Amino acid sequence: MTLAIERHRTPVTTDWASARLLAHMLPTPGPAELVPLAEAAGRTLAAPLRAATALPGFDNAAMDGYAVRGTGPWRVGDRILAGCADVPAALADGTAAEIATGAPVPAGTDRVVPYEAAERIGDLVMAADNTRRHIRRRGEYVRPEQPLLSAGATVTVPVLGLAAAIGLDAVAVYPRPRVRLLVSGNELVTAGPPPWGRMRDAIGPMLVPLLASWGAELVGTTMIGDDADGFAAAVADSAADADLTVVCGASSVGPADGLHQALDRLRAVVYVDGVDCRPGHPQVLARAGSGWIAGLPGNPYAALVAAFTIVEPMLAGLTGRPLPQPRRARLAGTLTPDDRRTRILPVRTAAEGVRLVDGGQPGFLGGAAAADAFAVVPPGPLADSVELLHLPQ
Repeated sequence: MTLAIERHRTPVTTDWASARLLAHMLPTPGPAELVPLAEAAGRTLAAPLRAATALPGFDNAAMDGYAVRGTGPWRVGDRILAGCADVPAALADGTAAEIATGAPVPAGTDRVVPYEAAERIGDLVMAADNTRRHIRRRGEYVRPEQPLLSAGATVTVPVLGLAAAIGLDAVAVYPRPRVRLLVSGNELVTAGPPPWGRMRDAIGPMLVPLLASWGAELVGTTMIGDDADGFAAAVADSAADADLTVVCGASSVGPADGLHQALDRLRAVVYVDGVDCRPGHPQVLARAGSGWIAGLPGNPYAALVAAFTIVEPMLAGLTGRPLPQPRRARLAGTLTPDDRRTRILPVRTAAEGVRLVDGGQPGFLGGAAAADAFAVVPPGPLADSVELLHLPQ
């Protein structure tokens, strides 16, 4: 879909919660596609998961033992194994059939007596009275056409097994958003210890697996310099091809920060231009044609915070998933209130709640590497508990 050209620049920064909500509400997923179960893991259901058959599909034994009718002792006749092709003969009163778990129970069966609860002498079986039937009836778990999961659910490993069990070979899912990562900066190197005056890129190696964990199909990672024309061309090419372009660095207003100029050349619609949080303030959320553009700061911890702020919810919107809901926990220790900005702080789970981890500076990932979550501390008086952002392993 092509949008009408509109020039727009948000005149003030956006609070953290509103930026996150906007990033989720603005994008929409692509058209649904039917894919085989083998290709569906990690995708998002585009339609409810409905059963193609009853589950179980027939009355079957829940234990290895004896299918019996009437009161014992019972005389054992037939032997029924799972996967038998023929319908077993009905049981007469006082008779039994040896039966395997999952095998169809004969008509007339009152219950299945497990081996461990039975005593057999020759062809006679005896057991104490028991109210447990150990029979799984047809449709006991699922009825044909019954909806089991709603659209928007993630296709997890158990979902794949469930879909197979209810007779499905394929499921309707949303496509994975095609994402390109542009990492900018003349000073960056991508291998080995950096020489004097240069810096090793820490953002690319960090964001590639993070984007994949959020459901993205990464179509490429490109290192770009600070030349204005080359920078703008790289952003324009990516926006025309990818669903989402994540630009790392150049989102601020410094002499080498060219994202705003590139967006002006594209006549992009800018929805977020700065977020009231620390670290990660210089964030940008824009759209050029049909391509979304997320601008992240160049400092690695600030870039990680910005990715959780706008990229994670944007990918949830593009994949048809609900906005991830943070859990809450008590923040142990002391923290000075901040009246202006939301703080995103590295924390680690402790017996008394979560405890702050040192090393949360914008340009250093030591705190994030030692953390198992990020605490979201809104401006103003400190609450009894804080929201926690999940860190994928």
